[in-house]
Amino acid sequence: MKHIGITGIGTFLPDAIVTNNDLEKIVDTSDEWIRTRTGIEERRIANEAMDTSHMAVIAAKNAIMDAGLAAGEIDLILVATATPDFAFPSVATMVQEALEIPTTPAMDISAACSGFVYALVTGKQFIESNTYKNVLVIGSEKFSKILDWSDRTTCVLFGDGAGAVVLSEVSEGKGILSFELGADGAGGKHLLVNPKSNTVVMNGREVFKFSVRQLPESTLQVVENAGLTIDDIDLLIPHQANVRILDAAAARLGIPKDKISTSVRKHGNTSAASIPLALSYELEKGKIEDGDILVFVGFGGGLTWGSVCLRWGI
Repeated sequence: MKHIGITGIGTFLPDAIVTNNDLEKIVDTSDEWIRTRTGIEERRIANEAMDTSHMAVIAAKNAIMDAGLAAGEIDLILVATATPDFAFPSVATMVQEALEIPTTPAMDISAACSGFVYALVTGKQFIESNTYKNVLVIGSEKFSKILDWSDRTTCVLFGDGAGAVVLSEVSEGKGILSFELGADGAGGKHLLVNPKSNTVVMNGREVFKFSVRQLPESTLQVVENAGLTIDDIDLLIPHQANVRILDAAAARLGIPKDKISTSVRKHGNTSAASIPLALSYELEKGKIEDGDILVFVGFGGGLTWGSVCLRWGI
């Protein structure tokens, strides 16, 4: 049986930092209002010249380098995004062109904030089936281009960025131990893009209720699937939507807050990019060690959710 894990990681964040104080100048809000309701302090915003594909390419190149591979050794490219440059061609094919690896299969996966987990699980299957050896999985978003900057309930939440990982075979006992995916299409109306204005519309109360329920439920399920318990988790890396959601989940699970990543304070909600960005954030802080049990949990538009339990290391 093959063991599939993360062998390389790369990220990209735009240079422009937009603080809560900056937002006070363009919308009816305040630093205190944003911090108390979301925990967000700042977010990165890409300029007009930089789109989702540009960020994805930079993160991808960094991940491939970190894995010690050449671009030509990538067998499949999966990009999780809700904000592609175009309806088509896909962001994944644009990454393929930039990496100069013609004929390599490439496709986008659309599951909003759960997209990175969906893509991880998809990539895992291709390696386990001996179809491919190295799969590039990217989460990249430019949410700033679909925000109504006069709507304080949404524009203060999101940021831009990209994170990528390389999935490959790892040693026995390491890598992905279990996963869970799910969706509730009936809840799709609570978080969507208005087709007329092409901007995000959200029923904050309903999305909050869903997230506070689903994050701990999915965590418990994926840990059980791995034959482990909550106490075995060294670090929970959930989709970075809102600190209040993360705090509520910690309370329900009985996990100390220092075991839950909260990079949302610096990045905002970067949708499909949030989990790889948070993973990189924690690695840089030295919070993840070889052999640690990590749990990724995505939840968001669709409504969708997904979780992965893995043992870190190669």
